Amino acid sequence: MKHADAGSLAALSDLIENLRGRSVLVEKRLGIFYTKGRAFLHFHQDPKGLFADLRHGGDWQRFPVNDPDECAALLVAVDRELARPHGKANS
Repeated sequence: MKHADAGSLAALSDLIENLRGRSVLVEKRLGIFYTKGRAFLHFHQDPKGLFADLRHGGDWQRFPVNDPDECAALLVAVDRELARPHGKANS
């Protein structure tokens, strides 16, 4: 699965704008977000559609982002992950 190109990301412009509104996220390249200097969220494309990979602790969790409900589910997960205390033994 390859990273989403600019054309694919254009279809997610509302979602990406919404993510840019979270001041703790830094978009180092189009559609690639970091927080606290660590990769946090990026997008992929494949024949099945567009997907977001969100860092959850030390792992990546994949979310489809092909319709408004899927995008809303991703935003809930992003906010939940940003609210988690990091750097603790059990995080």
